[in-house]
Amino acid sequence: MESQPSREKNRAALKSVVAALFLTGLKIVVGLASGSLGILAEAAHSGLDCAAAIGTLIAVRFAARPADPDHAYGHGKVENLSALAETLLLLVTCGWIVAESVKRLAASEARVDASVWTFAVMTVSIVVDVSRSRMLYGVAARHRSQALEADALHFSADVWSSAVVIFGLAGVKLAQWFPVLHAMQKADAVAALLVAGIVVFISGRLGVRTVQSLLDASPAGAAERIKARVEALDGVFDCHAVRVRHSGPQYFVDLHITLDRDLPLHTAHELTERVEQAVSEILPEADVTVHPEPRPEPPPVGSGGG
Repeated sequence: MESQPSREKNRAALKSVVAALFLTGLKIVVGLASGSLGILAEAAHSGLDCAAAIGTLIAVRFAARPADPDHAYGHGKVENLSALAETLLLLVTCGWIVAESVKRLAASEARVDASVWTFAVMTVSIVVDVSRSRMLYGVAARHRSQALEADALHFSADVWSSAVVIFGLAGVKLAQWFPVLHAMQKADAVAALLVAGIVVFISGRLGVRTVQSLLDASPAGAAERIKARVEALDGVFDCHAVRVRHSGPQYFVDLHITLDRDLPLHTAHELTERVEQAVSEILPEADVTVHPEPRPEPPPVGSGGG
């Protein structure tokens, strides 16, 4: 049976796909009706977003599959791969924005269609993208989903790109009304460069975290917090060899503890369960493997070297 977190992530990813399809269709219709190349270009951009959203939906569904003999740690890494792919897609999109902005700045005149339809469709696009990016960020934070976080970042970038288009359209209108402000025709290109820089910085940070997850890097400070928490338990003399990794939203923790060598087996087992609970307080729902070791026997009295 599908878990509640999986259902919530699937619903969020599906809503994102529906929103992307809606925006793509709307921009195609308005672009063809108004003859605006700018809107048709945005339609192509939304089509790319739609493909990314579908990829995220597939990744979230696949990652929710339970572990099997060939994938003992589950399929959570699919979310990390999806996040990496979408981060690379964002960087490529930013590269295109920079190239197009530089081309417009170098041109003697920037041709931008500033019809009422372009303002309307860009406003609708911003409202939809703000709504779905907030929804995706919320679900991603609750369930530690890098795939949904990357999707949310993508649509947050779309909010800024749509705002840049509106800013550019407003600059064109001002230049038409007030010839002295002729330079405002290129305002959209300057703003686009700034937005591209911000998106590259944010997506770069997400990309680094995604690569670290794929390389099984431990969350910063997690091993130290686990060691301190476990060693504070009565009956645990030492905690060592702590290893932490995560696959998608799932954490996996392996650790060794030193116990009194004379403890009965059932008592040692109860203590390992307390250790698992203590670790789960630091990393909720973690899959914890505890290896108990007997405390070394003290050397016999008077057996010191000499």
